[in-house]
Order: sequence, then structure tokens, then C-alpha cells
Amino acid sequence: MQSNSRIDRAFARTREAGRAALIPYIPAGDPDAASIPALMHALVDAGADVIELGVPFSDPTADGPVIQLAAERAIAQGVGLRRTLEMVAEFRQRDQETPVVLMGYANPIERMGEAEFVRQAKAAGVDGVLTVDYPAEEIGELAQSLETAGIAPIFLLAPTSTEERIRSVARVARGYVYYVSLRGVTGAGGLDVAEVESRLSQIRRDVQIPIGVGFGIRDAATASRIGSFADAVVIGTKIIEVMQQALRDHAGDTQAAIQAVADWLRGIRRALDTARH
Repeated sequence: MQSNSRIDRAFARTREAGRAALIPYIPAGDPDAASIPALMHALVDAGADVIELGVPFSDPTADGPVIQLAAERAIAQGVGLRRTLEMVAEFRQRDQETPVVLMGYANPIERMGEAEFVRQAKAAGVDGVLTVDYPAEEIGELAQSLETAGIAPIFLLAPTSTEERIRSVARVARGYVYYVSLRGVTGAGGLDVAEVESRLSQIRRDVQIPIGVGFGIRDAATASRIGSFADAVVIGTKIIEVMQQALRDHAGDTQAAIQAVADWLRGIRRALDTARH
């Protein structure tokens, strides 16, 4: 079991503050590759506790249309796993404390080679890896290699997860577990907060590490309600929508769009700061 990792320290700070952690998700390479480290720093300044950085992939089966289009824009710029790792390394030049979690699919890791991926991820300063199509029962030696390198293997749980799946995740997951609050893809609507709270209570019988909730959280009110019982709130699709709207409003000015995203995220952070008080 990892101890005193950046992820562990981040959750220790939020527990001490009596609030849920704020975890924004952004796709590496959108709106453009060069701006991602600056966007990551702006998210931290706006109150992010952990950053999930999406690795662009051509067949993102769990992602809704907004994130799929963002991945396509990134791929069109030549952004893949290696370029994503370079972004993390650039971010680390200024920020040695905020955890960065890579979120993506198995294919890019397998193309690079698992051992080489773990080596490069550690060197870049990656803290966690969430591979959507590597279930806990099948990840095998990669989970052990990641943990040995000080990188948390992170897994998804969903409303449809069986007790057996939950126990499998509990055995190998480190850092935190990502609970998918909806049946479907990212960005969908119809979030039943009471059902999510009930499901987290059940999952916590087996899972002892923090549980973050994502998919379908699009505003401060919903974030506050989820943050009143979850260990973390994950937001992705809405951030991309805010970014794209700001780019349209400001004639493609990336700096103005980054500022708009940061301003929006500050509202979510304020909601989380007061959710349990």
C-alpha cells in the first residue's frame, strides 16, 4: 500500500478542511497542446486538488460526444501518450505537489509497452493511472508495476458493478476509486443524487480508500450535493463546454478561454467549501 503519495496528501488536506476534493478532467491537447500546462496551473489556482488528464484515443468507448470531439481535436494536432507525458513533465517544473492522474485506454499503453510506460510516467511525475478498459480482474502485473513505481492504479465503479467487482477493485485500487454516477457515457443527464449516496454507502463496506464521483455533474448546486457525502467531485464535460464557448466568445483567444474555465471552476470550489457546513 502506498503511503504519503501526492494523492494521499491531497485527500488528507481535504479531509482536514472538511470538504470533498475537486478533480477537474481535461483532455491533453485541447484546445491546443502548448496551452495544457498553463491550463493545468490555472485549474490549481482555481481550487483543483487533483487533475485528471485525458490521453487522446481514437475509440473512447466510455466518453460522450463532447469529450470524443475534444480527443479528435487533440489527435489532429498529433497528441498521443508521449506528448501527454511531456505535458505532465512541463507542469511539474512549477508544481511539485498537485497530483496528476492519466485517464485513458489500454491501447496506447500497450503500444508503448507496459514497462516503458511505467518508467516514463514515473519520470514525468504522474501520480495515478485510470485505464477505462483494464478492469481490476484483468490488469495483472501492470497494477503491481505501477504501485512499485509509486503510481496509483485507479479504477472505475458503476451503478451496475457487482459485489464481486467491487471487492476486486478494493483489493488492487490505490489513491481513490472513481464512481461513475450514471449508466451511460460522460456528459449525460439525469443524475439521481440520492441513489448515488446510497450506492456509495454500499461500496464503502469494501472500499477503504476515497471515492470520487463523476459523470453528470454540471453545476455548483449538483457539485455541492455530491460533495456533501463523496470524497471527491470529478467534472469533465462541462469544463470542455465552458472552454469551447469562451473560445467562440473571444475569437479563439486561448488565454481568455483558460481564464473563463478557471473562473467557472472557482464557483464549483466555493460550493464544495460550504457543502458540509
